[in-house]
Amino acid sequence: MKKFWTILLVLAMTLTLAACGGNEADAPAGDVDADAPAANGEKKVIMVSTKFVDDEQTAISLKKVVEDINERSEGSLELQLFTGGILPIGKDGMEQIVQGSDWILVDGINFLGDYVPDYNAVTGPFLYQTFDEYLAMTQTDLVQNLNEQLEQDHGVKVLSLDWVFGFRSMMTNKPIQTPDDMNGLNIRVPTSQLYTYTIEAMGGNPVSMPYPDTYAAIQQGVINGVEGSIMTYYGTQQYENVKEYSLTNHLLGVSAVTISPKLWDALTEEQQTIIAEEFQKGMEENLVETIRLEKEYEVLLKEEGVNFHEVDADAFLRAAAPVYTKFDRWTPGIYEELVKELEIIKENLK
Repeated sequence: MKKFWTILLVLAMTLTLAACGGNEADAPAGDVDADAPAANGEKKVIMVSTKFVDDEQTAISLKKVVEDINERSEGSLELQLFTGGILPIGKDGMEQIVQGSDWILVDGINFLGDYVPDYNAVTGPFLYQTFDEYLAMTQTDLVQNLNEQLEQDHGVKVLSLDWVFGFRSMMTNKPIQTPDDMNGLNIRVPTSQLYTYTIEAMGGNPVSMPYPDTYAAIQQGVINGVEGSIMTYYGTQQYENVKEYSLTNHLLGVSAVTISPKLWDALTEEQQTIIAEEFQKGMEENLVETIRLEKEYEVLLKEEGVNFHEVDADAFLRAAAPVYTKFDRWTPGIYEELVKELEIIKENLK
């Protein structure tokens, strides 16, 4: 029944976007002029779509961001948060941004890589060992240039690349210590070449599907597990399905916050400032909570019967090395550039 109402809501929202030319959210007559710019003082309604479910820290932080923006804007903005993939996410969500919809998407950076492939190199397997290393990388000229390219060439403005939710590891129905242990396991991945190639290199069989579908898919035996952060493991209650958490730390779990430049330019300078500042504040609070909750959730997961396993990190690193050779669309030498930047970052962080 819940799925039925979810489908109805999605259809209703899709029809609303279509009726408005994909640019304005539905509103009662007289409340919002669909063709009027935000500068005229009318309320601007913006959908915020994310895959994270309500109990996950990212969704909790986003809820506060949305509330603070709405309150601070004094009625000129109304952001509406839709969690758990109720509205389009992933590739479909990015299409809403590209089409200029009144839409903010909070989802994986890998979906930016569909437009500017070098983003996938920036978040490649086994590249970072700490959150700080990645956060520093996002401020480099190399990554800032990617953001400019994405906006100018593809109509996607990056508000943040920094919504970290932990390193991704394996949640499965058997312990994993080496790539050989991955043989024969069907592992859910997002619709992303990077994730597909990474799981293949690590020895598993990648199965692409929306994350909200994974709970039932594990129960039905369609997949043997998923890869994700400890935050996702606990927040989505996957511990009810699989009890083995193997600490591969193969990819950093991090989301981008994106918006259409068309929508952004239609906002007043004050509205832009409010949105930018509150998403930055929310990112910082989310990071603090993520670091705190990782330790707390490890204890809670163990109480739920979850077993934690160390892995042969060197073996997985060697196995994943070919991933960096599989992307013909990456700028030649991008991996080497990232490594050089990372060496500088590590030195500065000492």
